[in-house]
Amino acid sequence: MRRLWSNLLVASILAMAGGQAWAQITTINMAINKAGYQRALSQRVAKLYIQIGVQINAERGKKLLDESVAQLDRELVELKNFAPTPEIKNHYLKQEALLSAYKDVVLGNVPSPDNGRKVLAISEDYLALANQGTGMLEKQAGTTAGHLVNISGRQRALSQRMAKFYNAEAWGVSNVNGAAILAATRKEFAAALNELGSSPANTSQINESLELVRQQWVFFDSALNRKPSITDKEQLSAIATTSERILEELNRAVGLYEKLPSK
Repeated sequence: MRRLWSNLLVASILAMAGGQAWAQITTINMAINKAGYQRALSQRVAKLYIQIGVQINAERGKKLLDESVAQLDRELVELKNFAPTPEIKNHYLKQEALLSAYKDVVLGNVPSPDNGRKVLAISEDYLALANQGTGMLEKQAGTTAGHLVNISGRQRALSQRMAKFYNAEAWGVSNVNGAAILAATRKEFAAALNELGSSPANTSQINESLELVRQQWVFFDSALNRKPSITDKEQLSAIATTSERILEELNRAVGLYEKLPSK
């Protein structure tokens, strides 16, 4: 019954989105972008769920959570339809099954610490599976542009993963390695930002976009230095706001990389 309710909710959200036709994937770079965004959305869903649990921007968080789940659903269908090989198609069927389990936990439940731990665990599993699918598509492309779309797109997931683990630490639902994972993810994000900045394939527009990302990263990295606490509402709000801003800037950068010639 819960699964039926979840599916109906997602369908209604899609209908409310204006009834626009889904954008069909037409290029391998677009496929890598959307496959990579599955990673980011999986982390954003968990971040928002936990954020609602700690009562930070709860109303807006609920709206963004529903929108993110709907987008996961919609773009997974697009990826299945585009899949250029049977192996990739089978991969997205596996991802679809995991998304169904993810929705069962996230939708229709009032956030609780017990469910928060489940959401955290499933979001990590979904991230791994989505990352595998993105890598398969990058390999299929076999181009510098495809690699850059993948790396820049993964930054979106890392930004949301950092906020997710920060919130989880504050709520007391993180796993035993949560603090170490957060620290490692910060290093990974900074290293990838440097890699992207040094790419000879960058256009002036891409460099300008990356500079905006760097500016947001300074604020975000500084905010992550502060010890997570459920009583520090101002700090948790800063993490929520800055993680959304950096995601927005990264989306622009990935879109520019997607338009690079495939060579």
